[in-house]
Amino acid sequence: MKTSLQIAAEAHLEPIGVIAERLGLPAEYLEPYGRYRGKIDLTFLDDHANRPRGRYILVSAITPTPLGEGKTTTAIGLAMALNRIGKRAVVTLRQSSLGPVFGIKGGGAGGGYSQIVPLAESILHLNGDIHAVSQAHNQLAALTDNSWYHGNPLDIDPDRIEIRRVVDVNDRFLRQVMIGLGGKQNGFPRQTGFDISVASELMAILAMVSGAGAKAALRELRARIGRMVVAFRRDGTPVTAEDVRGAGAATVLMREALKPNLMQTIENTPALIHAGPFANIAQGNSSILADLVALRCAEYTITEAGFGADIGAEKFFNLKCRAGGLWPDAAVIVATVRALKAHSGKYEIVAGKPLPVALLQENPDDVFAGGDNLRRQIANITQFGVPVVVALNTYPEDTATEIEAVAQIATAAGAVGMAVSNVYAAGGAGGVELAKLVARVAERPGPREPKYLYPLEMPLAEKIEVIARRIYGAAGIELSATAAAQLATLTEAGFGNLPICMAKTHLSLSHDPKLRGGPAGFIFPIREVRISAGTGFILPIAGTTVTMPGLGAHPAAHQVDIDDDGNIVGLF
Repeated sequence: MKTSLQIAAEAHLEPIGVIAERLGLPAEYLEPYGRYRGKIDLTFLDDHANRPRGRYILVSAITPTPLGEGKTTTAIGLAMALNRIGKRAVVTLRQSSLGPVFGIKGGGAGGGYSQIVPLAESILHLNGDIHAVSQAHNQLAALTDNSWYHGNPLDIDPDRIEIRRVVDVNDRFLRQVMIGLGGKQNGFPRQTGFDISVASELMAILAMVSGAGAKAALRELRARIGRMVVAFRRDGTPVTAEDVRGAGAATVLMREALKPNLMQTIENTPALIHAGPFANIAQGNSSILADLVALRCAEYTITEAGFGADIGAEKFFNLKCRAGGLWPDAAVIVATVRALKAHSGKYEIVAGKPLPVALLQENPDDVFAGGDNLRRQIANITQFGVPVVVALNTYPEDTATEIEAVAQIATAAGAVGMAVSNVYAAGGAGGVELAKLVARVAERPGPREPKYLYPLEMPLAEKIEVIARRIYGAAGIELSATAAAQLATLTEAGFGNLPICMAKTHLSLSHDPKLRGGPAGFIFPIREVRISAGTGFILPIAGTTVTMPGLGAHPAAHQVDIDDDGNIVGLF
């Protein structure tokens, strides 16, 4: 089969104005960025507030292997397949970070015959949004240090300057750095570090803005940035972006980034790509604004939540839906035979290395052995009152007995049904069975009432424990002395009614990436707790959270180049 880049190069692209028309977006709200991409003026939401909303479909997954299980590819393929069966559909996705693109994981643009095009433009700093986030973030960091340097009128504790710098590249050498060296004219020495740009709180804020209109969204962006905690005073009280007089400049830098980006799939289905917060340290969902636009335009909006249902989907319901006033009509859980076999604990899958030979051999017993993960992820979504469909993302080596094993696991666990998806190799045609099943479930009669996991007035520690027990399968939580003190301080400071955004590994339902399948009965440890005041959630941290990834020995960047004709090669 051809590479994704080769397939993308051969795709027939339609002008972005045609895509906007297909979406149902009037021409006056489209701001073209070249021929095949554009931004959407948010005055559309002001002018078309009375348009009925379409169906809303969440795409999540089982706990993935390091290679991923094709969740984005499936989401794109589902939107294309819905169009094939006569439903006007759009897909909303997160924006790709350059770190994974040039690392190992790649960009979040799908693959094969189910991808976003133009491919290179979709994953290489699309329309400058990540650059805007980076500049705004670093401006805030500079203003924070500047306030400390010029007499420290805010009484900032230099050991508690929380905001670090960001850059959109995987670079472990920047995780811990010393700045301010070379004498007083260059500042004061202190230890800090860099995070990858998409780990910035500003990226999480961008995804959470829900103001239904251009001016309302801009005001909300400004207010959220102003609440960001950038440091603490010596008396322990927080210093905000407003305090260092940086919220206005940051808002100006992010003004255009607030507008969702419009692109197309390889079958010319509209795609909105907007915001890209990490899923294991932030909410891991594309923007509320993009979904609001899509829901006012299309009959079906397919949106994807990062990693497994224990992370992306839980945050979708408790954070994104709560903030945006949205609720899905159905959910899709993407699974693969190889991942379920890996959850048996018998196989080790390592990014950048060939799959174990034994993993590719027919063995339905291993599928059943790893099936607890699928069962648990189905339960994780059904407890929110949303019906679940399982999409089996197939590979050539999958056998009939293994596929049947997945179907049995899915239906016995409470899924409405399972459909085989082959969108990577066949495009929308490979997802028609899935599209028909999803449409049948989503169009069922009856109300769609939000069913959150916990009330906001519940104490912070109890909210953490509810997630750990009901989503991860823990027997309880263990707060370090530091975490317990931080929760008490946050509650006293008035943050006790915020929702929880758990930071943990994406490779296990638990806090430990080595615990595969459906672990249960473990104690879930919280080592520290942070506040994301601008985004509007509390961030408990379990295990080690890496906010600046590193490069492997053979990163994808080694293969990327330009040929003699000026074409990009080696990107995928």
